Amino acid sequence: MKIFLRVSAISAIVLGAVFVVAGIWGISFTHTNVAREKIVTTDDSSIPGVPVRGPLTLKAQADVIRHHVLTTTGDKTFAEMPRQIQKVDANGKSVLDSEGKPVMVSNTARDLWITATTLITALNFAIFVYVFSGFVVIFGLLLIWAGFVIFIVNKKLHPSNQI
Repeated sequence: MKIFLRVSAISAIVLGAVFVVAGIWGISFTHTNVAREKIVTTDDSSIPGVPVRGPLTLKAQADVIRHHVLTTTGDKTFAEMPRQIQKVDANGKSVLDSEGKPVMVSNTARDLWITATTLITALNFAIFVYVFSGFVVIFGLLLIWAGFVIFIVNKKLHPSNQI
């Protein structure tokens, strides 16, 4: 039993240390990669005019991108817009083909949504990585603590045991 407790304690402490290092690396990696993009929140975001680095500024930037796209598309999301729209001339009148049917063109507002969705997803994923890495650090600290508790219990159960 004392060998089992000793191995468990050592394993918990080592694994906990690995988790703490991995979690800190995840936070550092995310921060570095977000920072190198040199994103600054817009003046109309909830946190205006600051470099995007951490979860709060990432969220502020993602929210303002969505707001801007909704404003541009008349509050329509990608799924609510048709793939093609009628082509119009400089006067706003429909352009017709030789048969008198409207000429259809790609809806560029949908393309804007694709770009916005890509950016929003990347920003939200970075938030997720921050949170997940934080949980990994906390879990690692709990494992280290549990390892030391196991050492103490082992020492109390086996006082002659040198740990």
